[in-house]
Amino acid sequence: MSLWSLVSHMPPEHFTGLFGEFPRDLRSLLADWLENQPWEFITGTDSFCTSAAGALLSAMVEKVRGLTSGNEQQCQVLQHISNLENTYRRDLLRLVAVVKGILEGERAALLKQDRHLPLSFHRRQEELKFGLDLQRLQHRVGEIKALQERWNQMGDGTRACRQTNLQESQLKTDGKLQGNDLPALVLEAMKELEGAKLQVLKRLHIWKRQQQLAGNGAVFEENLAPLQKRCENLVDIYFQLQQQVVAVGGELGSDLLSQLLERLNKVLSALVESSFLVEKQPPQVLKTQTKFQASVRFLLGPRLLQPSAKPFMVKADMVTEKQARELALGGYGTPLSESTGEIVHNTVALEISSTSATSCATFKNMLLKKIKRCERKGSESVTEEKCAVLFSTDITLGPGNLAFHLQALSLPIVVIVHGNQDNNAKATVLWDNAFSELERVPFVVAERVPWEKMCETLNLRFMAEVQTSKGLLPEHYFFLAQKIFNNSSASPEDFHNRSVSWAQFNKEILPGRGFTFWQWFDGVLDLTKRCLKSYWSDRLIIGFISKQYVSKLLGPEPDGTFLLRFSDSEIGGITIAHVIRGQDGSSQVENIQPFSAKDLHIRSLGDRIRDLGQLRNLYPNQPKDQAFGSHYNKEQMGKDGRGYVSTAIKMTVESERDQKLPPQESPQAVPPPAPTNVYSLPGQPPEQPMDHLHQVLAPDMCSSAFPAQMVLPQFHTPEEVSMSMGIPSASPFHSPPTLLPAPVSTPATALPLGPNVAFSCQPLSPDLLPYGYLPGDLILDDLSPNPMDEEMPEIAPFSPTRHVSPFRPLLPAPPQLLATSLGNNVDLPSEDEITQLLYEAQMEEGLQPPSYGDPMANPSW
Repeated sequence: MSLWSLVSHMPPEHFTGLFGEFPRDLRSLLADWLENQPWEFITGTDSFCTSAAGALLSAMVEKVRGLTSGNEQQCQVLQHISNLENTYRRDLLRLVAVVKGILEGERAALLKQDRHLPLSFHRRQEELKFGLDLQRLQHRVGEIKALQERWNQMGDGTRACRQTNLQESQLKTDGKLQGNDLPALVLEAMKELEGAKLQVLKRLHIWKRQQQLAGNGAVFEENLAPLQKRCENLVDIYFQLQQQVVAVGGELGSDLLSQLLERLNKVLSALVESSFLVEKQPPQVLKTQTKFQASVRFLLGPRLLQPSAKPFMVKADMVTEKQARELALGGYGTPLSESTGEIVHNTVALEISSTSATSCATFKNMLLKKIKRCERKGSESVTEEKCAVLFSTDITLGPGNLAFHLQALSLPIVVIVHGNQDNNAKATVLWDNAFSELERVPFVVAERVPWEKMCETLNLRFMAEVQTSKGLLPEHYFFLAQKIFNNSSASPEDFHNRSVSWAQFNKEILPGRGFTFWQWFDGVLDLTKRCLKSYWSDRLIIGFISKQYVSKLLGPEPDGTFLLRFSDSEIGGITIAHVIRGQDGSSQVENIQPFSAKDLHIRSLGDRIRDLGQLRNLYPNQPKDQAFGSHYNKEQMGKDGRGYVSTAIKMTVESERDQKLPPQESPQAVPPPAPTNVYSLPGQPPEQPMDHLHQVLAPDMCSSAFPAQMVLPQFHTPEEVSMSMGIPSASPFHSPPTLLPAPVSTPATALPLGPNVAFSCQPLSPDLLPYGYLPGDLILDDLSPNPMDEEMPEIAPFSPTRHVSPFRPLLPAPPQLLATSLGNNVDLPSEDEITQLLYEAQMEEGLQPPSYGDPMANPSW
């Protein structure tokens, strides 16, 4: 975005007195072109500044002349051209001062209104300055060449006299020669070359820093072509200046010549070594035994490397933080002594592409086989330990075969060996990427940072991870501050000047929780990215808001008003908070159990909201169908292509209001069914909890007036039971074992099986064996209370630990046991009478009666 596109819409009174001899309509005609010229960096009055101003005037006239065709105000445009030529051709630097004043005034007005300038403006200014500096340097080299040619045209006597007068007139100030002749020009050119080199190195550092911030989600212009062009242009001027210095070496003297050549070599070395960089970074969270890729690029390779039969090879090694620090302090010129990890496929050729004019080494199949852990500091965990990949190569340049050892260090890497370390490793990388300095000792980073910077980092990460243009809002930052600082009573202003530590971010467990702040926030990121991106982008989710504030927010709202918030107590959950109003008009805010990503993959959030009829309006007052209609999935009706009737999953929520019925509407207790015979305990599937056992038993329970007795058969192996029934163990009829409680060792113990269901368990007496029971069987007496009695307190279910076969036949209880259970006040039929009754009943049903001598003799029973 150009400066003029912003200021042209501002009121004219903001620019009173700014446009005098340079009219506003001419500024409008030139628009972007005017601000894309280096007016502000022409600061001197020397020959270079004068020639640069003259070139700008000529370019301006040509630009205005090009606008005359098709312009309705052609006469006025031609008048502008005439005025430019007449006013500024004899005073070129005056034009520079006028235009500079206009641009500065426009910037001041924009800063007063918006308090900042677009980022593109600063980037353009830096490019303009560097371009002008290269022009200045090129001009100096031309002056040296012209002066050297004049010296060559002088005779020996004239040149010797000239040299003597020059040495007498030269003054040393701060070690720098001053003067207008050859040595002074060379020194001035050398100074400007070193300044241009610093600009290139700074721009390379900025690119690397932007690359690191891109790891957290920042926008990154990764195209290296403009930087490569800068390096190549500067190297070209370097060789021109070096050639001129060598050519005039006799006039400079041996001492000055050696000093200049040494300084030139340092410039070349810095440019060559800095132009070798990591173009594509390896993953910053790197798991062992996992393939990864990376690439390095040598910006000066196409210009300096000569085609060779044997290509230069680039090697990748893993280094610790300590090794990286030692390499940085040594200027990345010392070869690595030992790698801290074993990388497979870590050597690749440095290739030059003539089509793209690039020199790259691409590692496609690297794999970290193992890592040697170093000693950690204090309470530092494995996921806080930072490493890096060091890329290195040895090259020779130019006809003189200058040897260079090039090294490039990757961004910090956290090596993990298991996926459950990924979350904490990402926290280490996020903190380092966000808060490291531009030029630092590897990998030093602040332990405490301002909360405002943390907010920027979290917002950047959220938008990049979710891939949305809708970032966090001030109220979201307020909730996050309350959470990380554990302070719910502070105001938003109280957090502005606070700082947050690394420990608060991902070392200290949040109060009352089992996770850190980052672990919770990363869970929100993952859930939103996987299931809630469209909802968040449509601003349907408030998300970052406490349960207490939700109650305050929804309290006065009508029945059915709801909002969506991220669970505060669970990682990666979202819940629906909604208002319920009772008959007396009192309101209650209920929070539905949070939905995880797994839940939302089964049924989407929009469909769940549609299912719940008690949800009516999204806070503050938007009808839910209007808000979420575009997120509803179309329900299939009728039959599918295979002829099956379609089915659908619906969500329901039972509110506390629905559970609390008025006393007069409470259902009456239903008496149990009539008593039946004694039963074997039905088989219970292993996955069904034991506290639901009463639901299986209840339909067949006897009343308390005639308590049922149940036999727990002994715990035989499946093979024993199958063989006793005449069924092979491999038979398809062989049912898997069923879990039951462990046998009770006490003579009689009460076993709770669920609400209002309990039994007394006692060992089997030996004199009952003739009636078909097996040694080890237990007897259960029904101790369930009368339905009209007071409800028993809830007891935790016992743990199932033993097996019993479901193939036991139903057996009647012997008279002795019934007498023990019922007492002596009941007249019981004799054993023969009971046997006869059972025999007649079985004959009526067409079944053969059992043989009591061998209970397993007749499996059909």
